Amino acid sequence: MLGVLVNVGTVLIGSMVGLLLKRGIPQRLTEALMTGIGLCTIFIGISGALKGENTLVLILSMAIGTVIGTLLDIDKQLNRLAAHVESRFKQKDGKITVAEGFVTASLLFCVGAMTIVGSLQAGLTGDYEMLYTKSTLDLISSCVLAASLGIGVLFADVFVFVFQGGLVLMAGIIAPFLTEYAVNEMTCAGSVLIIALGLNLIGVTKIKVANYLPVILIPPFLCMFM
Repeated sequence: MLGVLVNVGTVLIGSMVGLLLKRGIPQRLTEALMTGIGLCTIFIGISGALKGENTLVLILSMAIGTVIGTLLDIDKQLNRLAAHVESRFKQKDGKITVAEGFVTASLLFCVGAMTIVGSLQAGLTGDYEMLYTKSTLDLISSCVLAASLGIGVLFADVFVFVFQGGLVLMAGIIAPFLTEYAVNEMTCAGSVLIIALGLNLIGVTKIKVANYLPVILIPPFLCMFM
């Protein structure tokens, strides 16, 4: 849970700084920071991908998981959910409410591939690198959001703790039932998605990473036969 607590702390700090700044962070500085974090994310992904022991498991997992994720169109469903929830709290007169700030920030911090991959890695292997990277991103994002959306962003901290903490605990419960081989292959598959996230952050690609999330769940089944 350490990674979750760090993430909660960075959102709290970022939100408070944003409320004090009001005017936000210069766009040029924000983009430069995001690019730097993206490069670090790619490095983390490559390091994790090297833990894989069977390339064939990765290839088959990628193929099967991609078909499932694309048919379900997970990315579109998540975006639709976010837009629907956000519209319920948006006022017609354009004024920003505490609820709107809370919902917008909660969706940004929790609805995404980085949240799921990072939480699963933390619960399965005790590796918090991805959550630490996400924490840095959320520090910047919460500062920018709080400056424009107000104190509602600060309250999103509670949702981050409950949602991410729940994912980490769930992964921790499953971990004892998985072999080291299966966990390594899941880590490898998840790390490939982390590389994709990093490429998106630096603006090289626009991969719909959420559509590839099922890839992480396939290796344990393949490891039984390969």
